[in-house]
Amino acid sequence: MARKKRKTSVFGVAAVVACASVLGFAPGFGAASARAAECGRNGEGFEAWLGGFEREAAAAGISKPTIDAALGDVFYDRSVISHDRGQKVFRQTFEQFSARMANSFRVRKGRSLLQKHAALFKRIEQKYGVPGPVLVAIWGLETDFGAYLGDFATIRALATLAYDCRRSEKFRGELLDALRIVQRGDLDPAQMRGAWAGEIGQTQFMPSSYLKFAVDFDGDGKRDLVHNTADVLASTANFLQGSGWKPGAGWNEGEPNFPALLEWNKAKVYSKTIALLAEKIGGAGD
Repeated sequence: MARKKRKTSVFGVAAVVACASVLGFAPGFGAASARAAECGRNGEGFEAWLGGFEREAAAAGISKPTIDAALGDVFYDRSVISHDRGQKVFRQTFEQFSARMANSFRVRKGRSLLQKHAALFKRIEQKYGVPGPVLVAIWGLETDFGAYLGDFATIRALATLAYDCRRSEKFRGELLDALRIVQRGDLDPAQMRGAWAGEIGQTQFMPSSYLKFAVDFDGDGKRDLVHNTADVLASTANFLQGSGWKPGAGWNEGEPNFPALLEWNKAKVYSKTIALLAEKIGGAGD
């Protein structure tokens, strides 16, 4: 679906549902002419909202070339809203979920990658204190070790969710952070594809976490969590270290590092599955 050419005016769109106040102001515009609805409940007001968001982004220090490159062809994506509304409460038991996810394929592949990148994992553990099996387990559970990152255009998905009234404030911040990733040169907009909620890269970082924890571990000048294995794994370790990871301590439920896994994913069933898969990859199980 091609995006229609955006009008320069943001007026006359009655379908927008205003949930709060004003976004940014463009230089030279009065308060009345610069108002834009903060969110909407269908796609009718998206173009007007996006014009207001562009002014907000500019006021936050995002350059015009970045705004044009990232937002120039963005449109309201109904499939993102469908996924957001279709979320179901996680009801699988740990036994059910772990049997499906901590499977023999991920154990075998994980062990192979642990051996293949042994020197890299050693360097990462020396710097961040996080052992290789934990990083490989997360890598495997999130994207099957980078094999499937997701098909959604990240910036389009974030813009859609930022406009939608359900969680507009949260995703407006994530959208601004996605633009900052583009502006600092880590990724261009076309490379930013992932899950419907805006997660990016081989271990699925939200843009805010990407900005905070992504590292350029191989020294090539970019923090690339889509293509660069060293950056992916070191950044994941940096996240866990920043979440309180204690070198040398255990990571199963009840042990010192389990809370750091819960920071990665607050669903206890998922975090326990990370711990189990890490144990298996490390050789403590079949």
